[in-house]
Amino acid sequence: MHTMDTFTPTPADRFTFGLWTVGNPGRDPFGPSVRATQSPNRIVAKLAECGAYGVNLHDEDLIPFGASAAERDRIVKEFKGALKDNGMVVPMATTNLFSQPIFKDGAFTSNDPRVRTFALQKTMRAMDLGVELGAKTYVFWGGREGTESDACRSPIDAMKRFRDAINFLCGYVRDQGYDLRFALEAKPNEPRGDIYLATTGHMLHFISTLDEPERVGVNPEVAHETMAGLSFVHNIAQAMEAGKLYHIDLNGQRIGRYDQDLRFGSEDLKQAFLTVRLLEGIPGNDPYTGPLHFDAHAYRTEDDEGVWEFAVGCMRTYKILKSRALAFEADPDVQEIIAERTDDALDALLNGGYSTEAAEAISAASIDVDTIAKKGLGYERLDQLLVEHMMGVRG
Repeated sequence: MHTMDTFTPTPADRFTFGLWTVGNPGRDPFGPSVRATQSPNRIVAKLAECGAYGVNLHDEDLIPFGASAAERDRIVKEFKGALKDNGMVVPMATTNLFSQPIFKDGAFTSNDPRVRTFALQKTMRAMDLGVELGAKTYVFWGGREGTESDACRSPIDAMKRFRDAINFLCGYVRDQGYDLRFALEAKPNEPRGDIYLATTGHMLHFISTLDEPERVGVNPEVAHETMAGLSFVHNIAQAMEAGKLYHIDLNGQRIGRYDQDLRFGSEDLKQAFLTVRLLEGIPGNDPYTGPLHFDAHAYRTEDDEGVWEFAVGCMRTYKILKSRALAFEADPDVQEIIAERTDDALDALLNGGYSTEAAEAISAASIDVDTIAKKGLGYERLDQLLVEHMMGVRG
């Protein structure tokens, strides 16, 4: 393990991993596993050694599909013991609605009412499990909620079915008295040709149509937005501004590739820098205070030791980028460029909302268009300062 320094992760940093992330055995569509399958209890212990705060899970990450009630209870008891022994928590849980063959054409949006019923049944049981383990956030990723052939159903029907499912599950949580809120996770494609509700923006609008929109937020993932060529920073900013960033998945991704789930910060370091800067509230916004979850996995080239190097690397990179972002923000040269322009009279008009008087005053305002247009804004220098701070030559 690494020598202790200021970037060594600790539970106070709120870093979490899924059982499916560090537990990934290196299997891919073109080849079988290259690492041994790890038990959930070992994963908990190893993550604690690495300085993580908690571990998240799908139902099937812990309980084998089709397990008996007695087997389920034994596994949960032992897992809770591992959590206690290692000082770990489970902040988030979710349901696997994509692996079993019954979900080959969706779960909540399937054309078959038997499939939709089983999906609700499985999710309610998984919610019970998550709450038993202490989870406060429940994530929904519609991995099979989509199509290859759009002739199979109207996407309007799919939206109605998805809405009905989320409304039903909100009712279940309310009826059970669970302290649980939902986070919807968007993705544009893979494993389906097109997945419904493809981006965080789609999800935010969808939430506004629900019976209990206050219970439901989003869980944006770096890879899922980046693979579509979108700005992850802009998407989480929209979610934060709406008060809907309930959870987040951090990893690395190249634009236009399949969902790579690479180590956080290993691709597009500038976007990672800006993501950390925003999440930490460094530009002046309210910070995100929830778990910082890494939905990523080690390269297929790695053995067991490499898996834990990967996990520590995700967390160290986040902390290093946070320190670099703080130094960037404190740089007088940066502050000079990004300092907000003020004009007392115009600010009062712009920030006071609409009135007949304000409309008349704005219509009559004298703006020196040519002088303003000729003045450079210094953003080339600003971006170079950002790069130099990321590279550690300033601050």
